[in-house]
Amino acid sequence: MFDKDIYLRRRRLLGKQVGSGIILFPGNQESPMNYPANVYPFRQDSSFLYFFGLDSPGLAGVIDADAGTSTIFGDDAGLEDVIWMGPQPRLRDRAAEVGVRKTAPSNVLGETIKAALKKKRPVHYLPPYRADVAQQIRTLTGIPVPSVKGRSSMELIQAIVAQREIKSREEIAQIEQALEITQAMYLTAMRLAKPARTETFVIGGMEGVMRSLGGRWAFPPIVTINGHIFHNQFAGNTLVRGRMLVADAGSESDLHYACDITRSIPVGGKFGSRQKAVYDIVLAGQKAAIAAIKPGVRYKDIHLRTARILAEGLKGLGLMKGDTRAAVEAGAHALFFPHGLGHMLGLDVHDMENLGETHVGYDRGIERSRQFGLAYLRMARELCPGHVLTVEPGIYFIPALIDDWESKKKFPEFINYGRIARFRDFGGIRIEDNVLVTAGGRRVLGPIIPKEPADIEKAAG
Repeated sequence: MFDKDIYLRRRRLLGKQVGSGIILFPGNQESPMNYPANVYPFRQDSSFLYFFGLDSPGLAGVIDADAGTSTIFGDDAGLEDVIWMGPQPRLRDRAAEVGVRKTAPSNVLGETIKAALKKKRPVHYLPPYRADVAQQIRTLTGIPVPSVKGRSSMELIQAIVAQREIKSREEIAQIEQALEITQAMYLTAMRLAKPARTETFVIGGMEGVMRSLGGRWAFPPIVTINGHIFHNQFAGNTLVRGRMLVADAGSESDLHYACDITRSIPVGGKFGSRQKAVYDIVLAGQKAAIAAIKPGVRYKDIHLRTARILAEGLKGLGLMKGDTRAAVEAGAHALFFPHGLGHMLGLDVHDMENLGETHVGYDRGIERSRQFGLAYLRMARELCPGHVLTVEPGIYFIPALIDDWESKKKFPEFINYGRIARFRDFGGIRIEDNVLVTAGGRRVLGPIIPKEPADIEKAAG
């Protein structure tokens, strides 16, 4: 964990930002796979980690904004726990490591919340993303489960977003630790992406390297020759020469900070002419997007600028036509690039998305578009020093979407449907890096993971 003074400062600032009342942070519990003693790998709630730092189940944290005090609720290990898990440190000693002096048993949490409500003090909590936490909040507050999410504290959401969106040097170091592990994973994937092997084989190689270096998945990995399926979890395909393997994966650091990298690798290690033509367009768009990042610029504007670069490149392949700016304004490019340019990154791979994507990626000066493609933009707001973003443009050939648009005769002035038929079996290409917004511009985080075609071919061996 970080130095205890970091957690003290975070909690003190949060109490001042919220102003008054009780701020409740339920930690996560164990999640059984199929019976109580067989559980999924534990992952602590990110906001609990950010403010209280303790990475184990069965805990809750409370900040009293009026008194300026914090309490961690939980139970010390009993004899049976020690038999199965070995000796465990006392809660009060663990709490002291994150600057919390007050601890109490779990069953006292209900009394604390009940006393606050009796005095008509506000009880602030975040919208729960787990059913067990929603039920816990119902038990503590009496709010019916269907109403729990809607009655979460907007003051608390806004205060936490304001804190967590600006990454400290300690947090940047954690993200770069995750990237060091992820570099080794990708170098392995590039060597393993050979014909006749399976997607699962590549994932297994990546995971073995990741585990050996102390990492764990930041999110379920996407490793597929069907790169046009963005969140493809199926990994049973056999790799075939002439296809691109799209790998979207990342490790967490030891304090659970995420990274998120995508590389598109030609099966067999050599780019064909058609693959390289599309890849070069995506790479040019990604480089231009990174170069445009600086404080005061809206990420939506960078997204649209990148879309114009991709559209212009697609015109060069004969797949699009007409005025590029008009095509992007109309949304015609979204046939090939239907997702957003990127999202915030931190303790969550889509940082703070549980608090509401709009609260994180948008602000009062910019509203979410309703246009297909642009509506999926997770991050649109003005950039500030300390933001960490993914930059991940792509070009995809999605047969169902192509057929739908062609049948509806959408954008015939911008799209050459006849030429697209030659690319129906292509899949997709995406290139993604993680970028810190600095006072003077930007910095691509972590060690270099090959993305130039020649470097990928060299790494593939």
